[in-house]
Amino acid sequence: MTRNFSTQAVHAGEEKRKPYGALTTPIVQTSTYTFENTSEILDFMRSKAAGNAEVRDEYGRYSNPTLSAAERKIAALEGGERAVLFASGMCAITTALLTLLSGGDHLVLVSGVYRRTHEFAIDFLSRWGIETTLAPIDDPDALAAAIRPNTRMIFSETPTNPYLRVMDLARMVEIARQHDVVTMIDSTFATPINLRPLEHGLDLVIHSATKYLGGHNDLLAGAVIGFTEVMDKIEKARGVLGGISNPNDSYLLLRGLKTLDLRVRRQNENGMRVAQFLEQHPGVRRVHYPGLPSHPDHEVARRQMAGFGGVVSFEIEGDLEETGRFIDRLRLPYIGPTLGGVESIVEQPAVLFSLEPDEWRGAGLKDSLVRYALGVEDGEDLIADLDQALGNRVFS
Repeated sequence: MTRNFSTQAVHAGEEKRKPYGALTTPIVQTSTYTFENTSEILDFMRSKAAGNAEVRDEYGRYSNPTLSAAERKIAALEGGERAVLFASGMCAITTALLTLLSGGDHLVLVSGVYRRTHEFAIDFLSRWGIETTLAPIDDPDALAAAIRPNTRMIFSETPTNPYLRVMDLARMVEIARQHDVVTMIDSTFATPINLRPLEHGLDLVIHSATKYLGGHNDLLAGAVIGFTEVMDKIEKARGVLGGISNPNDSYLLLRGLKTLDLRVRRQNENGMRVAQFLEQHPGVRRVHYPGLPSHPDHEVARRQMAGFGGVVSFEIEGDLEETGRFIDRLRLPYIGPTLGGVESIVEQPAVLFSLEPDEWRGAGLKDSLVRYALGVEDGEDLIADLDQALGNRVFS
């Protein structure tokens, strides 16, 4: 199979000749799978005990043919041996952490991870005697100093939300290998088109497939990608905990993945154009985008990423209320808390975080911060819309 992403996105993981001669992989809508006779059950059990990877499906909580095709495609795009698909990105994260960490273990969580990931580590893992230490994303010495004798994992995110900080994967892997620690990265914002962390030596990659992988804002799914031995453990835990994706969402994910390369390339283009426009606008105080030389992690991003993504965060010259009015003047994007789809969507992170100013400011969110997740619309139209919304402000 060719390694060109666009070809992999269309063909990887799916049989050339599908059931009933269908062009697309069918939705196998069943909760269980039957056997013709007892002999077939015994053959199935022997194959399963022998670790045969091609064992047929048994029960819907463990696997599904539609889901398996999506898993194979995601694994091919990330360059991993296995992918395991879940009902959501958070289900993927929590199951992986519960599988690989035990009471008495220590987790290093790099700053800037999704707040629900942070919440799970601090508020839930601690109940099982798993301690968590936060380490800055831009200080390798501090990251190394956070490692303890009982540290089992470093978990990071790149780029982060909403300031789009970029983890230096080479340094992360170097530190982890010195201490025999597992590395896991949430690469949702990057996508395998812009970054393939396994090629940089990471052990596990996480995606909220709800976002770019699905690409149409019509499904919930999450994925963990890695190498066979550890993925077998995570898949077994999924069967126990029950967080498997359903066949309908798996089908939608397969459909979305076929255009991933095309969509992300357009979103990369829109992201760079919009970021450059905003950086020159007098109504914008600061732009956070790793493709700009002004971003603190620009050199790291330029070295390890093929593109800089479709999310641009920026601070306007205004307060909380003025920022809300600016967002309301935008005509093209929807207002909401997601990203990665074909439609542009915008949010004011502080407002969606909490009604209490001390809470959003304590989380590092500024009153005037805007996160704009660009879709695949024409870049000139997006810029014209931003210009009219910013131009209507009365600057002091």
